[in-house]
Amino acid sequence: MTPGSPTDHDIAAHVPRLRRYATALVGNRPDADDLVQDCVEKALANRHALRDPSRLGGWLMSILHNLHVSVLRGRRRRGAEVPVEELADDLALSATPADRGEVRDFVRAFGQLTEEHRAVLLLTGMEGLSYREVAEVLELPIGTVMSRLARARERLRVLLDGGVEQAVVRRIK
Repeated sequence: MTPGSPTDHDIAAHVPRLRRYATALVGNRPDADDLVQDCVEKALANRHALRDPSRLGGWLMSILHNLHVSVLRGRRRRGAEVPVEELADDLALSATPADRGEVRDFVRAFGQLTEEHRAVLLLTGMEGLSYREVAEVLELPIGTVMSRLARARERLRVLLDGGVEQAVVRRIK
């Protein structure tokens, strides 16, 4: 281990946050755990590459995100994926009966967003990262993060309000 490199304990301290983000990205715990494990393995093997130990959290999120993108590319080459909509009932069961319909609608709408929009919403909304931090994790300019976030929020709002057709009708009125 190089002096200043993160310790096993430093990396392990970030596992709950990585797991939460990975679960939201992939939609199920087993695949999320696999993704986090791959991330931690890669981080441990390459910890000497981290120049600024204060940036460990962002570095780990970047590794996780890049691994996720690699998995998605591999799946596209291989074919069939399980749609997020199939998970709506499982997630809805964790909500109170009065809220289950809303949770199901949200999960379905969220599943219709592009991968880029889901990632930026999860990192800002769920993980509470700043625009700058999201830009670093996703390796994007901050302006791109801001515009993707705005478009993602608008698209999600439209989908939750009944889709594009209803949104067009409301704008005409």
